[in-house]
Amino acid sequence: MWGPSHCCLILCLWACLDALPVAVDKTKVSPPVEELEPPKSEDTGLHYDRYLREVIDFLEKDPHFKEKLHNTDMEDIKQGKLAKELDFVSHHVRTKLDELKRQEVNRLRTLIKVKQDMNGEKGTAVDHQALLKQFEHLNHMNPHTFEVEDLDRLIQSATNDLENFDKERHEEFKKYEMMKEHDRREHLKTLDEEARKKEEEHYEEMKKKHADHPKINHPGSQDQLKEVWQESDGLDPSEFDPKTFFNLHDTNGDGYFDEQELEALFTKELEKIYDPAREEDDMQEMEEDRLRMREHVMNEIDTNRDRLVSLNEFIAATDKKEFQEPGGWETLEQNPVYTEEELREFEEHLAREEHDLNLKTNDLLKQREELERQQDQLNANKMELQQHMERLKIQKTETPVQAKGRCSSFTFLGSKSYALSQGTKCRFSIIIFLCFLANAVPSAVEILPGDARPMSQGHQQDLPAHF
Repeated sequence: MWGPSHCCLILCLWACLDALPVAVDKTKVSPPVEELEPPKSEDTGLHYDRYLREVIDFLEKDPHFKEKLHNTDMEDIKQGKLAKELDFVSHHVRTKLDELKRQEVNRLRTLIKVKQDMNGEKGTAVDHQALLKQFEHLNHMNPHTFEVEDLDRLIQSATNDLENFDKERHEEFKKYEMMKEHDRREHLKTLDEEARKKEEEHYEEMKKKHADHPKINHPGSQDQLKEVWQESDGLDPSEFDPKTFFNLHDTNGDGYFDEQELEALFTKELEKIYDPAREEDDMQEMEEDRLRMREHVMNEIDTNRDRLVSLNEFIAATDKKEFQEPGGWETLEQNPVYTEEELREFEEHLAREEHDLNLKTNDLLKQREELERQQDQLNANKMELQQHMERLKIQKTETPVQAKGRCSSFTFLGSKSYALSQGTKCRFSIIIFLCFLANAVPSAVEILPGDARPMSQGHQQDLPAHF
């Protein structure tokens, strides 16, 4: 079975079952066969969750490493002493770990390429530091083999990331609550006075209905655990036994309460406050209350801060006065997660984001209008060019016909030598013809067509005698 050291590697979000506790005395149940697959656990929420699970599962298959894992102190694991045992793992397991690392490196490279492409399309700068952070859980300088450094990095990254996991969940819930209130107030601004009054009255009525619930037992107290013992396990409250209770609700049988097993103990208390069928109850608030209860119990019972509750820690907690006489427990409606000042700052932040978004929207609209104007100009230029080309085409087809008509007017006695298209030969023939007319008709003008100068006497004498 998986011990505390194993659970440290995945920080207690590994070997839990989704089912609620069942009334089975685990002191009488035989241990599971070694070949059985370990129960599926909750997703840790880490982006390398699958890689983390697969590495630990294969390391567990090596007898030497498994023994060291269960016998190593928690602090030694965090300091990297367990990672050095990787050198003694079997060749088969090392080969599989090499393959897992190559797959993880390829996955991260693909993810980073997609992010870079998206940033390029948006025109935003690439945050190289954020991209490199994706590789912190392994040595990306050696993408081929899984070494001691890779296991050490995986342990350290999982430890650091999961320690901040609850804090991030609280922050996300806080933003959720503030946004919900912001939307409600913005909606009221859109209503007239009468409708706004009715909406406010309805809101106050829902708050009162939500607060009207049975008494909530202090998480981890004797009263709370006895209620689970009676209603979930079907046992007599007067016969409550802490050790038996622990064995009944250690659902994976590893001898420890992990975070999910603890949270399952609070279901009955939460059902007193929340009902998904009621309008006034918000199921996200129920999960936040569950998280708060679990954190409180962990702080009270988990003395070595390994995010697990051992049987000895549980028994020791039941001997305390606080277990017998606990104080009150404040639910979310009694303990708001934000102040009015925080809400005001949140709304100012939203207003700035909206203003920036409007500016970007206006810029995009202007760019669109400019692009449309340029497109219209291009279309007009294209049309003008087409029309010009059509005119040139028509002119080319008309020019030969006109030239042929002009030349035909100079044809004499069917001779082609009088066509203007014949150049010098044509002009010479015309000159001869005009000279002939001059001899026959003395009054004929001695002006050549296309030539404003009269023929000189010398030229006339040079004409052939037979004319």
